[in-house]
Amino acid sequence: MRSEIIVGAVAALVGGASAHGNITSPPARLPGPAMQAACGAQAISNVESDATIPLEDVFGTTAACQLDLCRGAKFEDNVDLVQSFTPGQVVRMQAIIPIPHEGPMNVSIVDTATNTVVGDPLIEFESYADESLAALPANNTNFSVTIPQLAAGQCTQAGDCVLQWFWFGTAAQQTYESCVDFVLE
Repeated sequence: MRSEIIVGAVAALVGGASAHGNITSPPARLPGPAMQAACGAQAISNVESDATIPLEDVFGTTAACQLDLCRGAKFEDNVDLVQSFTPGQVVRMQAIIPIPHEGPMNVSIVDTATNTVVGDPLIEFESYADESLAALPANNTNFSVTIPQLAAGQCTQAGDCVLQWFWFGTAAQQTYESCVDFVLE
């Protein structure tokens, strides 16, 4: 039941956003009380008013807020959204991009304890979400990544790793992130 409420909240946030881009499937981390404790009320207000806000537009953060990891969203607020993946599994991802900004994009596995990328990007674009195109290529909003074989024990505990969608609009100078929590089985 809680996951249905969360999915409904995501749909409401995404549907009402006058925004730039976000991962909608698998479900990405959302703001909550743990993020508010780390980032402050103003940061939560910014993110809740625009579900796909760029990092540069999240104001009033505290020193404890880690915007460069999952746009500050915390695992503790998203334990019901953890996905289970296996090595070799193809994971379909969907993004919304109501306002494109051309620039590089990648999806990588990130170790949340160190905020470092594990291995190579699972998918990457040198040019993504190019606003000069009449229509975005279908693979900008619907794409797949293949889960790699990782070192024994790596990403097996919920909260240890995320799939992080990272996009930087070069002309707009705006950074977007969405994180999908997962465990490797």
